Amino acid sequence: MRGSQADHRNGIAISDVDDLYSIEDDTIVLSVHVQPRAGRSAVLGRHGRALKLRVAAPPVDERANTAATTLLAEEFGVRSGDIELIAGQRSRLKRFRIRNVDQDEFATRLRRTVDAADRGGGPRSRHRAE
Repeated sequence: MRGSQADHRNGIAISDVDDLYSIEDDTIVLSVHVQPRAGRSAVLGRHGRALKLRVAAPPVDERANTAATTLLAEEFGVRSGDIELIAGQRSRLKRFRIRNVDQDEFATRLRRTVDAADRGGGPRSRHRAE
């Protein structure tokens, strides 16, 4: 599925990014694949059923997790304090809970990010390695 096309399952329209997140108790739970020790931090698009990020920070002393949290906050327009790592503390595959975000705005931003990667626009770099 590409762009704004939708799949229909059981008569319900399913967006091309709906499999990347779920809604739990008015919060978003986003699946993320994190690649640490990258030259720059960036959002890369899809990685299976997860949003792929690369972060400049190494996976030492929670630095990569903190960098991923910061990158997600910037991408979705929320404070870092509104994002909580709930699974995958020591894994590349992680789940983040995002609070205080409008669900429609979140889906729009996520779709825009994934679509840009699908078009080959490349990642939007954010931070250099320190």
